[in-house]
Amino acid sequence: MNKILIANRGEIAVRIIRSCREMGIKTVAVYSEADRESLHVRLADESVCIGGAHPTQSYLNIPNIISAALIKDAAAIHPGYGFLAENSFFAEACQEQGIKFIGPPVAAMVSMGAKAQARSLMAEAGVPVVPGSPGLVKSDDEIARIAEEIGYPVMVKASGGGRWARHAHCHEQRPIGQICPNGPPGGRGFIWGWRPLSGEVYRTAAAC
Repeated sequence: MNKILIANRGEIAVRIIRSCREMGIKTVAVYSEADRESLHVRLADESVCIGGAHPTQSYLNIPNIISAALIKDAAAIHPGYGFLAENSFFAEACQEQGIKFIGPPVAAMVSMGAKAQARSLMAEAGVPVVPGSPGLVKSDDEIARIAEEIGYPVMVKASGGGRWARHAHCHEQRPIGQICPNGPPGGRGFIWGWRPLSGEVYRTAAAC
């Protein structure tokens, strides 16, 4: 690869640019209208404005980022972390345009992005996983029963995204309805035993 487009900003982009410079790889920075004077833009060999200040108009705008890579003849796109780094649709779009996505294969992103599937895959592979529900739980009663089986404290994780994760220390804290009030329709989620680990309040096979 002789040229990489960095689909990110700030410190993340700066670190990638400096690493590429040490490796003799040219870099293309992308930026929103609000980040025109940012350090990563000044450090990169080339730069392209990809949209407005709001991330949905720029750093999350897949068509604009792909177009920038094609215009600048970048051989690969490095997503950094955050934004589109775990977006399988973005990785697939890169492949379709003949651009290398610097990250996990699309299949791996899809598999590990689905929490229930990720946990099952890890268990099947013999990777130790914390005690918890075998799959999705759909009621407070089911959560209470499983929590009693594995022992408190437990963590309840809604299946709809990273925002809905809470812990309960006793039976009186009824998890789905009260601890995760903003969970997906039907209150579907997971329940795990947990302990602090490297700054995290829980550990899962998908995080390994």
